[in-house]
Amino acid sequence: MSEQQHIVSSYDTDLETIQAMIMKMGGLTEAAILQAANSLETRDEELAEKVRKNDAAIDELEEQINEECARVLALRQPIARDLRTVLTVMKISANLERVGDYAKNLAKRTSVLVQMPPIDGSSGAIRRMAKTVETMLKDVLDAYIQRDAELAEDVRLRDQEVDQMYNALFREFLTFMMEDPRNITACMHLHFIAKNIERMGDHVTSIAEQVIYLVTGEMPDEGRPKRDRTSIETHGNE
Repeated sequence: MSEQQHIVSSYDTDLETIQAMIMKMGGLTEAAILQAANSLETRDEELAEKVRKNDAAIDELEEQINEECARVLALRQPIARDLRTVLTVMKISANLERVGDYAKNLAKRTSVLVQMPPIDGSSGAIRRMAKTVETMLKDVLDAYIQRDAELAEDVRLRDQEVDQMYNALFREFLTFMMEDPRNITACMHLHFIAKNIERMGDHVTSIAEQVIYLVTGEMPDEGRPKRDRTSIETHGNE
């Protein structure tokens, strides 16, 4: 093997290592989303605590990915598409870390909510919203592996569905609070949980945009339509 072939082979190995790490991080994040939502629905404090503890593994992987990417940038000096790959991985890992943080926050609020009477139908609606985001994350990671810009764009547009689900829950919680003030504390926690999941969708959408950039060399032209109108409705008259 010539020296040039050896360099190329070593570089390919570096990229494969980074890719394997990002997929592991993605898998842990997917699990965190579902487990956090399930812990709320089943009122399982032990599962909620597991989600909180497992977030450390997601954080550690982000650090390892950043270190490996920095090493590749310093030693390999990648250009063009390979440079986009390394930069994209760093941004994907940052978004995954934030999703993991939101899942941990969801689990923290679950530990509080289990001490309160349940709000009818809320945990199931939260679980469905979380499942939608988890499926988006699974698909966008597939899009990254397959370098599939069309699938990434599909994920990007699906964020509208998450926004619509959040808006519906927001109104539902307002109704519960107006009907019975004793529901206010629980509904406030549930609202923050729903907002955390909506934010997860935003970060998954950011990953989708990075995949599109990786494949095409350009960020999406159009700003994705947002359907979260609650801040407008609640603060528009201030």
